[in-house]
Amino acid sequence: MKLSFKNIEKNFAGLQVIQNFSREIQDGELVALVGPSGCGKSTLLHIAAGLEKPSKGEFLVDGKPVHGPDPERTLMFQENALYPWLTLVQNVALALEFQKVDKQQAQHEARGWLEKVNLKGFEDYYPHQISGGMRQRAALARAFISHPKTLLLDEPFGALDALTRMTLQDALRQLIREAGPTVLLVTHDVDEALFLADRILVFSSRPATVLKEFNLAHHEKTHDLSEFAAMRREILSLLGIHVELDETALLEEIEA
Repeated sequence: MKLSFKNIEKNFAGLQVIQNFSREIQDGELVALVGPSGCGKSTLLHIAAGLEKPSKGEFLVDGKPVHGPDPERTLMFQENALYPWLTLVQNVALALEFQKVDKQQAQHEARGWLEKVNLKGFEDYYPHQISGGMRQRAALARAFISHPKTLLLDEPFGALDALTRMTLQDALRQLIREAGPTVLLVTHDVDEALFLADRILVFSSRPATVLKEFNLAHHEKTHDLSEFAAMRREILSLLGIHVELDETALLEEIEA
């Protein structure tokens, strides 16, 4: 799906959150939104999900105006939002049952997706019986099971420890490679954006405007982000965070 934001502005009770935002996200592209807290990144996701309407401007999907939510656009939050009274397989299957898929078939497919995210053997566990990382894996399975054409991710790994977050980033990237959705990712983690994104949009403080866009589509991605060191420093600098290089790192960069 191609997503088009055209001259988007958003106000809440007279407070301007987004100012004249225009961008196109191509089919199958992953774009990360990075910026200060409260600058309007999540509001853009909610507009894309059809949960909010812009005060001005227009949001289009494949050239057609959006007037509300659609199962082809799935929104995933930082909290896994699993129902505590349902098992993992029941939670994941629910996404299909909402679309009138037969319950038995939905649970069969849910087991397959839980295996994809390395939760085979935990299908009949309840959310409180597993770790936060495992719950977020189940949330990923639920997000992908309905084969959305657009995936909207709002800090999906923000509450997890660093090692679990990196493991889930690998899992997410593999699922995206297989399913090929268009992805809009809100994150405060610059390294996560560098690892996952084809493009990064760095936002100013409220009202949100794009300070700079970074294109990473042709870079090979690994968790060793040394080749992105200069870009990482520039992004952090735009966010008001200045990173000092030690002398050794500076020499290595000059020699490179």
